Amino acid sequence: MKSWSEKLNDPRPHQVKPVPVDIAGMKKGEIMLIPTAKIVDTFIRTIGKGRSMDVPTLRAKLARRYKAEVTCPITTGIFLRIVAEAAWEDHRKGVPLSRITPFWRVLDGKTPTTAKLSFGAAVVKARRAAEGLPA
Repeated sequence: MKSWSEKLNDPRPHQVKPVPVDIAGMKKGEIMLIPTAKIVDTFIRTIGKGRSMDVPTLRAKLARRYKAEVTCPITTGIFLRIVAEAAWEDHRKGVPLSRITPFWRVLDGKTPTTAKLSFGAAVVKARRAAEGLPA
């Protein structure tokens, strides 16, 4: 079984292609970014301390960056979990909080991905509170 860090560093490239069918709020034919976990990780690292961004905004900004109209919400959710789990895995190995990917700047108490985290929503809420972000 792969570690979260191994999943984060999967070498497969991102894809930009037309949406094949209407799905998950996307329309057939729209140009869609299927990101990688590393792309999501790198983007989250650009969000400054004390600032946050919701998932729809993250998806819209990633789409623009990669010359797409939309970003796949399904893979984005999966990759958000991988980013958070890998960051927390690193922290548990001794990496300071200031050096891990600040996933709490995107995930909050209402984000469905938060409920799936192995380490629980309390960590997300505590990290958000520490930066003065709403729960």
